[in-house]
Amino acid sequence: MKELIKVMKALSDPARVKIMKMLQHKTMCVCEIQTALDKAQSTTSKHLKILEDAGLITYQKNGLWVNYKLADGTQSPFADSLINHLHHWLEDDPEVQTMVQMLPAIDRNIILNRN
Repeated sequence: MKELIKVMKALSDPARVKIMKMLQHKTMCVCEIQTALDKAQSTTSKHLKILEDAGLITYQKNGLWVNYKLADGTQSPFADSLINHLHHWLEDDPEVQTMVQMLPAIDRNIILNRN
């Protein structure tokens, strides 16, 4: 039961649900997620840690970059079920639609003023 509660609590915050919906569309670094959410880096990192601990997301280091993506669900059957269902949930929500539409314009190189 503890594992189910951990997954459910991880998705009890709207910002974390938004992160999940964003990662459904593309792999992102902290600065990109932070920009999309308009939250502080520390707040964004805390949200990512909660999602990671619940087995909902994973990350991969690539040089100085840490790239986040949806987990494959092997860590928890509860996380797996929610990840698979989340693809269909909230697709018609106006806030989610707006966020997803802006994702292509959110790029780490632009955020950090790199060419």
